Amino acid sequence: MSIVIVDDNATNLLIIEKILLKAGYTELVMVSSARELYQLLDMDSPSTVEVPVDLILMDMMMPEIDGVEACRTVQADERFRDIPIIFVTAMGDSNKLAEALDAGALDYVMKPINKVELLARIRSTLRLKYEKDWHKERDKRIKYELDLAKQVQLSVLSSPIKDEHIQISAVYKPSSELAGDFYAWYPIGPNRHGIILLDMMGHGISSSLVCMYIYSALKDTITNICDPEGVMRELNGRMNQLHQSDNLINYYFTAIYMVLDTERRTIEYVNAGHPAGIALLDGEVKLLTEGCCALGFFEGIEITKGVIPYEKDARIVLFTDGLSEWLDDEQEDGITKIMGSLKATTTHDPDGLVERIYPYAKTGSPQDDMCLVMITT
Repeated sequence: MSIVIVDDNATNLLIIEKILLKAGYTELVMVSSARELYQLLDMDSPSTVEVPVDLILMDMMMPEIDGVEACRTVQADERFRDIPIIFVTAMGDSNKLAEALDAGALDYVMKPINKVELLARIRSTLRLKYEKDWHKERDKRIKYELDLAKQVQLSVLSSPIKDEHIQISAVYKPSSELAGDFYAWYPIGPNRHGIILLDMMGHGISSSLVCMYIYSALKDTITNICDPEGVMRELNGRMNQLHQSDNLINYYFTAIYMVLDTERRTIEYVNAGHPAGIALLDGEVKLLTEGCCALGFFEGIEITKGVIPYEKDARIVLFTDGLSEWLDDEQEDGITKIMGSLKATTTHDPDGLVERIYPYAKTGSPQDDMCLVMITT
């Protein structure tokens, strides 16, 4: 533990040093001015490395740079903002003491120094410092783990597909470190692909974990069952396995899953409480609305499968409600804006489509994850 004592009076430095040494505080550094304190902290250096100081005991009245100004300067530096400062002063002016506390000091001790009072205030301040350091270290560890989890989550998202028959890609804008939106596509036969976009209730850590639970069963479910109605029933059963009678939260998700056959030119799909996908088929717009309720609410669900044929080409956009709600306003809803932008886009370019619709969006940070999947045949 390192305590820095700042006082222009050598006698005061000696008195405080002896009190602290006798109390068991051995890592002490004495400096006689604010400038020496700045040099000790290496405040002129652009380095982001923190100097290991646990506490500063500082005189208020010093020549050239007084204690209040020095306190304000130290607290303004991000590296030293968490170092507690206690003033040791003979100044009894309540306005000056209030100014010192406003500058960032945590406490003060009046001169002549009362040994018992000084040590009690040091112990109290250091307890707060250790607790704050513990929380900082824990937050740093959590952030590292969240970053790692985010990379894992992003790594399992399907990579874009581009061949002579089909193009599939996505734009993903999570609102937090971990998101509840997820997309995937798998080949399920010659010229056939199973494509799903789902939106887990909420966002953040819990939604992401449930999302990864569904992902663990997703590939086998889609490649083995294939049919949209069967896939949705299986995923609904998986979600119901999470429910417990004493659990206050029942997780659920909305989803849209389709089987796209580029040889037969058909789209079979089920929309489980999800925003309607938009299909531009041979120049005509169709909304993908057929389906069922969100998955996870009920053990048994009624499902209506939609089947849409097309003749030449298809461009399909699937998106989560985070995007459509971000675009909603009093004049026009988000789905209409996405539909208009899709009609105006002539190539497979999900990023360009999002850039086209994004000027419509509200200002500020989005409150929900946003995802858009684009399919072109």
